[in-house]
Amino acid sequence: MCEMRLDGQTEYFAVAAGETGERLDRVLADRFPDFTRSYFQKLIQDGAVSVNGKPAKASARLEPGNSVTVSFPKPESLDVKPEAIPLDILYEDDDLIIVNKPKGMVVHPAPGHYSGTLVNALLYHCRDSLSGINGVLRPGIVHRIDQNTTGSLVVCKNDAAHRSLAEQLQEHSITRAYRAIVHGRISQDGTIHTTIGRHPQRRKEMAVNVPNGRDAVTHYHVLEQFDKFTYVECRLETGRTHQIRVHMKSIGHPVLGDDVYGPSKCPIPGLEGQTLHAMTIGFRHPSTGEYLEVSAPLPEYFEELLRKLRRE
Repeated sequence: MCEMRLDGQTEYFAVAAGETGERLDRVLADRFPDFTRSYFQKLIQDGAVSVNGKPAKASARLEPGNSVTVSFPKPESLDVKPEAIPLDILYEDDDLIIVNKPKGMVVHPAPGHYSGTLVNALLYHCRDSLSGINGVLRPGIVHRIDQNTTGSLVVCKNDAAHRSLAEQLQEHSITRAYRAIVHGRISQDGTIHTTIGRHPQRRKEMAVNVPNGRDAVTHYHVLEQFDKFTYVECRLETGRTHQIRVHMKSIGHPVLGDDVYGPSKCPIPGLEGQTLHAMTIGFRHPSTGEYLEVSAPLPEYFEELLRKLRRE
């Protein structure tokens, strides 16, 4: 659930009234939540950020109407090796491949995860047939799901397909339906409409209704109620970082097993990671223009947990 990265691009924006008096590095981290505050401090130090056309310090306090320019560097060349990791392929043609990502698999290489990722597996399976728009670290990757989220992920094999899917993501026209088990009993369907942005204190987390957050909409539908939990379907209009996890927490029903946004102690012994599954993804095929929809079956651990809850 994430926007396209900005490697090699230059972004411009005017400081809003709500950003008055805020530090430059904090405003940048709020506006571009895929990146950390320390990342922007390094960019500022390297001279890649300017205010009103002039270099500025990370601690600079911004004023309304200030013009900020950010030049995102291209990713450093890295030898990402193909690895013969089995893929659960849900659909594949000359333009794209849709895989069922397992729990625990990181989507693309990052510090601490340079092997065993989905990209390593895709490089082995697809050889040279992956789009290059997002650079060597994220070939073909147009969107992501969290490490401990399972389910449908579409990967593009050429740049034309990548541009088409990216445009549909920006238009919010892609169908994205998730299944989740959440804490507490929910009695009726609903819609959560907030902004989501970087948490002002815990910078690795996201939060609702923070300054400079971005619009986020999640529709949830009750599938089944249990004694202490509810099985729901969540449909995304937008794709903000951690959107479902943050939104469900905001209404008092965090995702079961979520060790970031949920209770510190999981009530289900042995459960690792959130019970969140990207079940269905649908979009206009980049070549044919016809609507394509693919669903990933629930993983066995998820099915077994549902069976256990139904017996209680």
